[in-house]
Amino acid sequence: MIEKVNPSHPDKVADRIAGAIVDLAYQKNDNPKIAVEVLLGHGTCNIIIETSEKITKQEVTKILNRLVGKVSLNLIVEKQDEKLANNQKDKIRCGDNGIFKGVPLSREEKKLSKIAREIYLKYPYDGKYILDKDKLVICQSHANTEELQKEYPSAIVNPLGNWIGGPNTDSGATNRKLGSDMAKSVTGGGLHGKDLSKADVAVNIYAFLKAQETKKTVQYSCAIGDETIAGIPYYKIVETAKDYIEKIGGFEKLAEWGLF
Repeated sequence: MIEKVNPSHPDKVADRIAGAIVDLAYQKNDNPKIAVEVLLGHGTCNIIIETSEKITKQEVTKILNRLVGKVSLNLIVEKQDEKLANNQKDKIRCGDNGIFKGVPLSREEKKLSKIAREIYLKYPYDGKYILDKDKLVICQSHANTEELQKEYPSAIVNPLGNWIGGPNTDSGATNRKLGSDMAKSVTGGGLHGKDLSKADVAVNIYAFLKAQETKKTVQYSCAIGDETIAGIPYYKIVETAKDYIEKIGGFEKLAEWGLF
């Protein structure tokens, strides 16, 4: 059983905004420190940023205009806490406490990810999808329900009929759709809106990739300041995550569909 939401779901729009701001920080510095939280909906977007880099309201507004259109922006930008900054001063160390799990993707999870992407190519609007064995549920806004039903005759399509979604219908918040992003690898740490020093990003990505490589579930735990995790140098974990982020095109791209 798995649920996927597409990049136009309000929660994913929030993740994408946060990811775009992290990308901006990396344009300013090869090793920035940043954490971003986004809450948007009904014409308003609230953003809190803690960062080592200068992020302007004009830069954030440009990102919002591109991803969600004109909205009222409530923006708070603060410097990163001094003790947290000092943790990374001399070398790359674990930036947070956490427990992490990587689980190989099932055929069911891969199948739904493919279906979600196929539908989104035709209907690039707010949508969410569930697959439970042979039961497929499609809720796709801005779609002709009858036409979509013909494409997926065995599915339950838009049970309430045609609908219009997006941030003017529903609110969205960062890291609220981690099941959609990580499947059974989901842990307490969110993937989005943080730099690579944060274990929530680097270790989650590392664990997920390791599970796909070994076809086995892997688990890690860490404490802030750790230089190794399970005998692996933390900088190596960060390098693996960085290579993955660069390969897919950045943090905003990661936010679109998550890890699968």
